[in-house]
Amino acid sequence: MCAQKKVLVLGATGSIGTSTLDIIRNQSDRFVCCGLTAHHDKAGLARLAAECGAPFSLTADDGTDGIKRLIERTKPDIVVNGIAGSAGLVPSQLVLEAGVDLALANKETIVMAAPLMLALAEKHQCQILPVDSEHSAIFALLRQCGRENVEKLIITASGGPFRTWSSERIRHATVADALKHPTWNMGKKITVDSATMGNKGLEVIEAQRLFGFSADDIQVVVHPQSIVHSLVRTTDGIVYAQCSEPDMKHPIMQALDYPNVNANFMRPFDLTDTADGTRTLTFERPRYDDFPLLRLAFDAARKDAAYPIAFNAADEIAAQAFIDGSIGFTDIARVTESVMRHDWSGAVRDMQDVFSADSEARAHARAAL
Repeated sequence: MCAQKKVLVLGATGSIGTSTLDIIRNQSDRFVCCGLTAHHDKAGLARLAAECGAPFSLTADDGTDGIKRLIERTKPDIVVNGIAGSAGLVPSQLVLEAGVDLALANKETIVMAAPLMLALAEKHQCQILPVDSEHSAIFALLRQCGRENVEKLIITASGGPFRTWSSERIRHATVADALKHPTWNMGKKITVDSATMGNKGLEVIEAQRLFGFSADDIQVVVHPQSIVHSLVRTTDGIVYAQCSEPDMKHPIMQALDYPNVNANFMRPFDLTDTADGTRTLTFERPRYDDFPLLRLAFDAARKDAAYPIAFNAADEIAAQAFIDGSIGFTDIARVTESVMRHDWSGAVRDMQDVFSADSEARAHARAAL
């Protein structure tokens, strides 16, 4: 029997963290939780630590030095970063600097600092393994088809709760409306981002930077059933898809098992395994005029430099302002677009440049509110 793989879970009380711990419970012969972190939910963290027998845990109150010490103390084989937002960037940096494989659900790590993070992974001879369902699918498809044979990445989007809403109705959408995601159960910010398609925009930037494709070689298609998680088109014009039920445990398990593909406790996917034995999959073009954040994200990906950092920062400020009731739904795109009109073409050479651009973009976004 192989030794258990030691897993450190960052953001343990969120949806990615709880899914990871569910995997560890069900595959205790292969994985063991060596440590946990949470934002501020000390009670929830203590409960999870007791349930999974994790010997070490900390909250954000312990700071980044605490995470660094936790990595040194637990000596994990792999770290799952399920921290939400830009707060997950420095923890990713610390994991890679320690030479530990990173199972990455925090898309901001790549959106904000991909060249720096990829260089760290290469320097310290460790892997960045995507956990977003779309990027996990692309990662697997590129391995199977051969990166050299793929000419286009096709990222699917559920379309969110407003996919069928008229333009007029979208303008009057409330926070409660935006939080009614038809497929996924996620945190508030990412659910709002799904409603605006800003989250899909971040995924476009992440795919462009992580896999080395140009923005023009990435396509988004709306697929409301969330069964096909991404596709690739090879140079002969054929499209290959990765399919599974919409459950984040699948991409998490792929990352934890990498480079192997192992049997697991999840039910095998069956296209006809439904109540009536049928399943319909549909695909449609995104409505860029009604969901302009997706267009702005493609622009940021094309311009590169610090534009992705500015897009992410502006979206975080605007989305939170909407959640707090300070602005309307369509104001999220208005604020983000106003920030993107500034010049973000400066070189991003180190983490200080990342933080400077992020801070400046947030100031512009707050002014635009």
